[in-house]
Amino acid sequence: MSDGFKLSIVLPVFNEQQFIDEILGRVRDAALPEGVTREIIVVDDCSTDATREKLKEWESAPGFRVLYHEKNTGKGGALHTGFEAVTGEFVLIQDADLEYNPAEYERLLAPIVENRADVVYGSRFLSGQHRRVLYYWHSVMNQTLTRICNMITNLNLSDMEVCYKLIRTDLLKCLVLKEKRFGFEPEVTIKLSRLRPKPVFYEVGISYAGRTYEEGKKIGWKDGVRAVWCLMRYALTRTKSRDA
Repeated sequence: MSDGFKLSIVLPVFNEQQFIDEILGRVRDAALPEGVTREIIVVDDCSTDATREKLKEWESAPGFRVLYHEKNTGKGGALHTGFEAVTGEFVLIQDADLEYNPAEYERLLAPIVENRADVVYGSRFLSGQHRRVLYYWHSVMNQTLTRICNMITNLNLSDMEVCYKLIRTDLLKCLVLKEKRFGFEPEVTIKLSRLRPKPVFYEVGISYAGRTYEEGKKIGWKDGVRAVWCLMRYALTRTKSRDA
């Protein structure tokens, strides 16, 4: 996009007192392609640690908007709140736990800047970048969910469950999203794939520094079961959308 655009970066946050200052600093300082500006929308999903106190210090920072939930709704619910607040032409999802590196924004944005894509997903499996070795069964579940999603959508994604999803805002606003927790990932992928004309998807290899459960990782086997249920649900139901 030769004229430039605004990127809305949405961060759902829950109990990240250890990392919140560092991740927000990285997001603020990450290099962007020429002509691309940013707004950073942080949604605290009713944290019970010191995260909220730390976020108060960011409320007046240039380019930031901090929103608060009074009830925990889950990652998807926090994202819904953030999406309602965006003003940019594109939306990028960023987790708050340092597993994903904002230094890779330029790589993610390249297919957009070059007018090749409407939607860009990061991929932890395409990359020549470093990737922390962690749980075998997480990898199996991720690949299984991605394959099922590909059969439903006729896409050939390698990492449907990835955090980094970069989506044209007007397309995102067309979707009626319901999933409040980790079912968001299959839901948004299936519903984007059913828009007409069908959006152009790209994947970009990224690095990944995953956490252990001892380090604070939140997703578990129950979320995998929920994701399978969501895949089946949205495969069998007609997708509702708003007018573009």
